[in-house]
Amino acid sequence: MPFVQPYVFFDGKCDEAIKFYTSALGAKTQSLMRYKDCPDPQAKAGCKPDTEDKVMHANIKIRDTEVLMADGHCGGNPKFEGFGLALQAKDNEDAEKLFAALSEGGNPLMPMSETFFAHRFGMVADKFGVMWMVLHAKAM
Repeated sequence: MPFVQPYVFFDGKCDEAIKFYTSALGAKTQSLMRYKDCPDPQAKAGCKPDTEDKVMHANIKIRDTEVLMADGHCGGNPKFEGFGLALQAKDNEDAEKLFAALSEGGNPLMPMSETFFAHRFGMVADKFGVMWMVLHAKAM
């Protein structure tokens, strides 16, 4: 098990995010529990009305990395500030493909280009606002 693992809260849009990452990045859902399926009545009691079908906890795998996610407070307005997720592409073509997929409905922050540390590097905030850094690194 990794020492540090991302856990991303989508504020009510987790199902949509899982579908998007499955399509854009080839993510595979490893597990998913909805609030209504929680075996702990005390945890269920904290749910807002009409959130029983929201995601309490999910685990998706993007290539070799597991990303944990949930709907959190289900307010419908996720905010992602002060961090980004980095994708290590296999090659330049893979980097371009990943960047284009994450840019669908999103906001490219830095176009793909060559840098001193990468053959291809770009930054994009996806349609949920999660910042991704896509790179095909150079050997250093």
